[in-house]
Amino acid sequence: MATLQDFRTNENAWWCPGCGDFGVLAAMQKALVAVHANPATTAIVAGIGCSGKIGNYINSYNLHVTHGRTLPAALGIKLANRDLMVLVAGGDGDGYAIGMGHFMHSLRRNVNITYVVMDNHVYGLTKGQTSPTSEEGFKTKTTPQGSIERPIHPLMLAVSAGGTFVAQGFSSWQPQLASLIQKGIEHPGFSLINVISPCVTYNKVNTYDWYKKNLQNLDDDPTYQPTDRSRALTRLHESDEMVTGLIYQEASTPYEALIPGFRETPLVHQDLTVDETTWNKILSTLE
Repeated sequence: MATLQDFRTNENAWWCPGCGDFGVLAAMQKALVAVHANPATTAIVAGIGCSGKIGNYINSYNLHVTHGRTLPAALGIKLANRDLMVLVAGGDGDGYAIGMGHFMHSLRRNVNITYVVMDNHVYGLTKGQTSPTSEEGFKTKTTPQGSIERPIHPLMLAVSAGGTFVAQGFSSWQPQLASLIQKGIEHPGFSLINVISPCVTYNKVNTYDWYKKNLQNLDDDPTYQPTDRSRALTRLHESDEMVTGLIYQEASTPYEALIPGFRETPLVHQDLTVDETTWNKILSTLE
C-alpha cells in the first residue's frame, strides 16, 4: 500500500513561502493515499501558472500542457487508459479564462476525472494581473484604478451546468480539503474541487485572515443537504460563493461507461492488428 512518501518527489517546490499551493499539494497527496492509489496507475495533468508545477512534486505520471488545455488532455488520457486514476490541477486563470470552454464541456460530458483548481483571484506567475475570479475594484499593475470587470463564479456555473460533484476547500483547512479531494476521486464522474489558495505576494486583499473571517463551512450546518441543486445555487448566491465543503453531488454514470461498444481494456493492451480480409473490406469502401 502506497504511503505519503511514495507520492513525493525529490524536486523542491519553487512557490513563494506561504503560498496556498503548498497546502493543496499536501491535500492531494493525502487523498491519493486515502483512496489507496498507486503511483504507477495515477496521472496528473497540470496547466500553466504557479499551480502548473504541482505535477513535478507528485510521484506519478505527469503531463504539463499548454495554457487552458488540461481538461481535453486529461479526457484523452482517461479514454485511452481507463485503468488510470486521472487528476487535473490548474489555476483560476488557466481553467476559467482560456480554458473556460473546456471546463463547461467537461461538466456536461462527465468523464471520470478529478479537477482541482487553485483559485487565488490573481495571475501570480505573470506578476500580478487580474484573473477571471478577481473582484470588481481589485487593483493591480494593469488595473491601477481597480478592475471594472465582473468576476466569474465557477461554483454556480458548475452546479447550473450540470456538474455531478462540486466542492470548495481552503488550503489551510487540511482535513476538510483532503477529504473533499478523496470524495472527488471516488465519485464516478467529473469532480470539481475549487480550492481557495491565497497568493501571499500579489493579492494583499484576499488573505488567509480575510478568508478565515468570511468563509462559511457547510460541514457546520446540519441542515444543508448537498443533493438539492436549487438549494446549492441559492446558498452559493447568498454567500457569494464564500463557502467550503461539499456543495452538490448526484448519482452519476461517467461518460466512458455510456459509449456504445467502448472497451474497458486500455488501448495499449488491445490487439489492434487487422487481418487481410477486414483490411481489404475497409479499403473497398474508399474506392
